[in-house]
Amino acid sequence: MGNARNIAFWVVLFLLILALFNLFSGTGGTMQSTSVSYSEFVRKVDNEEVSRVTLDGEQVRFRGEDGQDYTTIKPEDAEVTQMLIDQGIPVSAESQEQSGFQSFLLSLLPFVLLVAIWIYFMNRMQGGGRGGAMGFGKSKAKLLTEKQGRVTFDDVAGIDEAKEELEEIVEFLRNPQKFSRLGGKIPKGALLVGPPGTGKTLLARAIAGEAGVPFFTISGSDFVEMFVGVGASRVRDMFEQAKKNAPCIVFIDEIDAVGRARGAGYGGGNDEREQTLNQLLVEMDGFEANEGVIIVAATNRKDVLDPALLRPGRFDRQVTVPNPDIKGREKILGVHARKTPLGPDVDLRIIARGTPGFSGADLANLVNEAALMAARVGRRFVTMEDFEQAKDKVMMGAERRSMVLTPDQKEKTAFHEAGHAVVGLTLPKCDPVYKATIIPRGGALGMVVSLPEMDRLNWHKSECEQKLAMTMAGKAAEIIKYGEDEVSNGPAGDIQQASQLARAMVMRWGMSDKVGNIDYAEAHEGYSGNTAGFSVSAHTKELIEEEVRRLVQEGYESAYQILTERKADWERLAEGLLEYETLTGDEIARVMRGEPPHTDEDEGDNEDKGNAPSVTAIPKTRPKNKPSGGMEPEPT
Repeated sequence: MGNARNIAFWVVLFLLILALFNLFSGTGGTMQSTSVSYSEFVRKVDNEEVSRVTLDGEQVRFRGEDGQDYTTIKPEDAEVTQMLIDQGIPVSAESQEQSGFQSFLLSLLPFVLLVAIWIYFMNRMQGGGRGGAMGFGKSKAKLLTEKQGRVTFDDVAGIDEAKEELEEIVEFLRNPQKFSRLGGKIPKGALLVGPPGTGKTLLARAIAGEAGVPFFTISGSDFVEMFVGVGASRVRDMFEQAKKNAPCIVFIDEIDAVGRARGAGYGGGNDEREQTLNQLLVEMDGFEANEGVIIVAATNRKDVLDPALLRPGRFDRQVTVPNPDIKGREKILGVHARKTPLGPDVDLRIIARGTPGFSGADLANLVNEAALMAARVGRRFVTMEDFEQAKDKVMMGAERRSMVLTPDQKEKTAFHEAGHAVVGLTLPKCDPVYKATIIPRGGALGMVVSLPEMDRLNWHKSECEQKLAMTMAGKAAEIIKYGEDEVSNGPAGDIQQASQLARAMVMRWGMSDKVGNIDYAEAHEGYSGNTAGFSVSAHTKELIEEEVRRLVQEGYESAYQILTERKADWERLAEGLLEYETLTGDEIARVMRGEPPHTDEDEGDNEDKGNAPSVTAIPKTRPKNKPSGGMEPEPT
């Protein structure tokens, strides 16, 4: 509809310009003629120097014997016509009605053009149509019609429980008698809650593709404007549209933009956002029932939503959309790899095992990066090697081989990373070490990859303590090798990770006997939240910091002891990293035994390369998995 209006506007504008051009071109001859006085005209007539004359109102156009065109203006009382007839000069006359009409158009046309252009640009600035100059309060909800790229539940994988709950809503829309004969009522709303990238919006698109009913989509930020009352007006208009198209589904993405808890103190409790939320609450469950209108909303911040929005009768169902487990990741990879030709050595289950904590969006990006890797080198299909390189790039960053490192910097990085790897291999409850590298990636000069063999759902105290030891092993390695005076800023990231873990153990997880089983996290960090009025005494803060320091120090001492006892293995691994730059888990074990990292079988059998647990690094910026430590670049 909007495109048709734009096309019509430009057609009308073109026709008006064309008419203006014709008008000007029609008078072009007059503009090129020579103007003379009336007495000169009379003299030329008397001397028979005029060949023909055209009368146009008070204007007289004539052609002289020299072929030149002239114009003059006759006086009101002059009898020009009779004088010309007496002289035998041919006379013609222009229609005054047509000339007047052309003059009227010529004078009116600029104003018409100005008004048309002003209306067009005002319409464009206000969004056109319903959001035009008079449509501030109109809803911006769009009716979703996916003639191409239609998404169904077959395109959603890895979140089976969430899909089942939403499939029931679709079934209710298709066959309401199946539920209503037993007294069941259709849910008024479903709230999709989960971390970013888990597929909440994809689920909503699948509902649109499956339901076969009108599907309106809008963002939470589309309700909020700088003008008070506009958001509430848009909510009313959105529900009016929905009622006209009932049964239908309305999807509100990022509802936390408008659904935050009221009474936060902004705007004196009467600001635009709160008015919009109040109107949304009334429309969802007020005096007037909205039969057949289902609200589906998505958010990754359920904790900030208003309690009135979450009660039954408004959002009857709160569907959790979590990160997928290993089976879910394998299914998601299968969905995203449908249009990607895979090589015979690609095993999606191995890739799924190597991506714990990945969301659906992460996995889609992984498949895309692998396809780009294969295309870059000219392959006809994507191999397992492409997936391995894509995982390293996505999770650790691209290799920075152009970065210039001195031999001393490379050596320090190698001993630092070897320390992480040796301690991680020694402690039984540390996650398996998969890869160690001294090639700069992202913001680190080197990295040790350590990921769980299966999805981790909780942490135990002994595991946390061993994790602290592995994290602090980089600093212990530098001190053992170079002395305390030569330690670098490389362990800065390790210290930050260890401090965060130790504080979580003490303040949130109750893993300190001295501090006890009390959650001090929010009060210690200065948040109010649900602990309004809760504070921590100076003595308790001091005790917390003492316990945090004790845990980190014990981890450092444990790493120092292990590296001292296994110094030979640690130095062999560091020398291997200096020579080969990157070593996988099996190669690390061989180098520590004094063997070459590669065997003839490894070089001759590419398919067996993926049999080991194929996991890839998670950089320190990803809190979803265990940090593996790494040398940070020196400050410039």
